[in-house]
Amino acid sequence: MSTATKPEAQPSGLHAADSHDLIRVHGARENNLQDIDVELPKRRLTVFTGVSGSGKSSLVFATIAAESRRMINETYSAFLQGFMPTQARPDVDVLEGLTTAIIVDQERMGANPRSTVGTATDANALLRILFSRLGEPHIGSPQAFSFNVASISGAGAVTFEKAGRTVKERRDFSITGGMCPKCEGTGRVTDFDLTQLYDDSKSINEGPFTVPGYSADGWYGRIYAGSGFFDPDKPIRDYTKRELNDLLYKDPTKIKVDGINLTYEGLIPKIQKSMLSKDREAMQPHIRAFVDRAITFTTCPECDGTRLSEAARSSKIRGISIADACTMQISDLAEWVRDLDEPSAAPLLTTLGETLDSFVEIGLGYLSLDRPAGTLSGGEAQRTKMIRHLGSALTDVTYVFDEPTIGLHPHDIQRMNDLLLRLRDKGNTVLVVEHKPETIAIADHVVDLGPGAGTAGGELMFEGTVEGLRGSGTITGRHLDDRATLKESVRTSTGALEIRGARQNNLQDVDVDVPMGVLTVVTGVAGSGKTSLIHRNLARRDGVIVIDQTGIKGSRRSNPATYTGLLEPIRKAFAKANGVKPALFSANSEGACPACNGAGVIYTELGVMETVATTCEECEGKRFQPAVLEYKLGGGDDAKDISEVLSMSVAQAEEFFSTGEARTPAAHKILDRLADVGLGYLTLGQPLTTLSGGERQRLKLATHMGEKGGVYILDEPTTGLHLADVEQLLALLDRLVESGKSVIVIEHHQAVMAHADWIIDLGPGAGHDGGRVVFEGTPADLVAERSTITGEHLAEYVAS
Repeated sequence: MSTATKPEAQPSGLHAADSHDLIRVHGARENNLQDIDVELPKRRLTVFTGVSGSGKSSLVFATIAAESRRMINETYSAFLQGFMPTQARPDVDVLEGLTTAIIVDQERMGANPRSTVGTATDANALLRILFSRLGEPHIGSPQAFSFNVASISGAGAVTFEKAGRTVKERRDFSITGGMCPKCEGTGRVTDFDLTQLYDDSKSINEGPFTVPGYSADGWYGRIYAGSGFFDPDKPIRDYTKRELNDLLYKDPTKIKVDGINLTYEGLIPKIQKSMLSKDREAMQPHIRAFVDRAITFTTCPECDGTRLSEAARSSKIRGISIADACTMQISDLAEWVRDLDEPSAAPLLTTLGETLDSFVEIGLGYLSLDRPAGTLSGGEAQRTKMIRHLGSALTDVTYVFDEPTIGLHPHDIQRMNDLLLRLRDKGNTVLVVEHKPETIAIADHVVDLGPGAGTAGGELMFEGTVEGLRGSGTITGRHLDDRATLKESVRTSTGALEIRGARQNNLQDVDVDVPMGVLTVVTGVAGSGKTSLIHRNLARRDGVIVIDQTGIKGSRRSNPATYTGLLEPIRKAFAKANGVKPALFSANSEGACPACNGAGVIYTELGVMETVATTCEECEGKRFQPAVLEYKLGGGDDAKDISEVLSMSVAQAEEFFSTGEARTPAAHKILDRLADVGLGYLTLGQPLTTLSGGERQRLKLATHMGEKGGVYILDEPTTGLHLADVEQLLALLDRLVESGKSVIVIEHHQAVMAHADWIIDLGPGAGHDGGRVVFEGTPADLVAERSTITGEHLAEYVAS
């Protein structure tokens, strides 16, 4: 471990000798951490810095927060622990002084299409109670206003004791819910293009289905062929109305196929349940492509997209229904609630008002409660999760944040800083992983990791005050006061992408020309309409490649080699060099070690105790059969087996596949792109689940760089990037433009704005206060005019 710079003095009020005032971490080795020791002051704000992949998340989330969660779970009974996910103890020698950890991360808020901003917080529940008390006409309890509760009625047997004997009676029952019966509370109805579901010239046995996973020899194909509801050798176009209805719409029916009892269901309800139960953004790419091709979603004509029944919409407070309230901008709804003067509901109105004010305070006042939770960005989701903690009476809690400034304009960062300080001042320990110098500046204590990323990182470089960091000489210290300069000259556009009359979300009939052949940066405060303008109007045009913030799908078996397609030319090179099949060089196929099925580790379930992962003794963690490892690629002493190649870093592999007998141009091309985005330190076989957020985004960028297209749209590419890495990103964007591409970047980072050829600034505010183009021009003109919030902040940045 390197010798870190220690602070000259502890934060004010801290007595280092009192171990109750410290979280002590000794010998942390999780992921790339190199046996590091840190002592964090409690009830203070500590910021963790370092380049992307240096080990910040490994220390904060995978070590401190993970152990806190694990120890809390151990306080439950063995019975309850049996129903909880098992968690392994982090690889650390000593962890002392932990308190309950509350993680407020950037994970999207789930794929459930029924989840909205209102249901994900307490706001909808409070509104439902309010309308059940004050709404006229009165229609019932709070569930009568819930779009997730259906109205049902029926009869059932009730058993109870009466006069010392058991009595069984049949009684009627009814449940009044607020769900729209037509769309079942989703707010939309679906229409299927049958030509995209099957080829009607084919029979079932000929494999007519074009639905993913519905091949003739697959499980679904066998069920339809053996159902007996139609002739499996008859072309679908010749079906009778009855047969076609059975194929497409038949209700669940018990059948027997090949002696096995099964449930048959029509093709369309089957697709609705298996594919449409998830939010579109959470679907696998091939499923999403099928859904986009075969299904159209339209607003439910019965509830007009509100999800609510007619009865729920009929009950109003001062002319406003609960549907109206949920579609309001939250800042407006907060005003409406404040104006309600109803003494009988005073406590409820106070709590609801405080909840809505928290949205405004945290910079999310532009949202509405009916906004689907799955459409929130990572930054919006993280701030929404903060809502429930702002009014909490709990103290001495450890709050853990992952880059809380993501998605925030410089104008909004001060507001976030104030919230972090308020949590600290209530007596809580606040741990923040962050790159923005504005947030690093408010820290009581700083922990800087490095010096590099991956195997070149994981060391403690500095621990102490912000001023101490500035003079420490670490990468973070040297770049903390970085400022950009405006370019002396900008490129000239070669044309324009026209946007006319854009009215999506809050856009107010926007007309704008996005220049081609240059680097265009789209700016504006959070909620001003940047994403609506670019993604909703340009993303689906021909030749446009979108690199957004959606996560990477992948299991612990997935790695950079599999995700980028790099493994394919590598396997072919090994196969060609050794005269065998490529499948032998896949740990998920024929070459897998039989003992661990190619995982490299053996997972042992121990009931209610944590699952233990041990290195496979058969393959020693190499994942392949011994016979496969006999095959080599390359000549002489440089020859490598497949496991040795997957253990290489991108930089090492780039050199290995460039010359000699191992020369593989297809592999080298992909490796070049990975190096271009700053991932030269990653190993080819590193599980995707261990990558940081910044690494995952750059991995996506490297993959998309190989696609054909003239326009690139990037959504906040500085997410997760250290101050020192932004320069490398700007150089990459320049190379893309110089190669003939048009690059459009949605971004808040001032260094990216200063480097632009053209800026489109939206605003002036968020929600209905935004949605207009308030500036178009060069960065120099924006700074000179200082006519917008962005202009003010950029001028201060380049002048500092």
